[in-house]
Amino acid sequence: MTGRIEARLAELGFTLPAVVPPVAAYVPAVLDGDRVWTSGQLPFVDGALPVAGRVGSGGDGWVDPSEAAGLARICALNALAAAKSVLGDLDRIVRVVKVVGFVASDPSFTGQPLVINGASEFLGEVFGSAGVHARSAVGVAALPLGAPVEIEMVFAVTT
Repeated sequence: MTGRIEARLAELGFTLPAVVPPVAAYVPAVLDGDRVWTSGQLPFVDGALPVAGRVGSGGDGWVDPSEAAGLARICALNALAAAKSVLGDLDRIVRVVKVVGFVASDPSFTGQPLVINGASEFLGEVFGSAGVHARSAVGVAALPLGAPVEIEMVFAVTT
């Protein structure tokens, strides 16, 4: 039987993906007491990055900020899959506590908050008021595998 959160994802047109295997020496998520901490999640779709590059409007090789916001949404979905891998049931999540977003971008690009809004708005659609969270949106020179965006999260959960 599908839980409330997975049913809500389906209403929004999303299916929870399989957990993306780690690309280095870490685990996708850790359950510690009443918190789940996810590792940074890249926007993998079916095991591959749909696009690589830095976010901005520099022409070829650049990822449009609105496309990057969609990729941030995918990162958030992957973080939910990672959380489920240690919880067994997403309905144990009682609140999204923190989102940290990294955006590969040129130093002159200052739209990181708008990119990470893709994840934040998605979490609001899924969890309602329990999806409102603290957040950081950070510009970086590069991300693993050339990803344009990476998201990590902290969830409060029932024990």
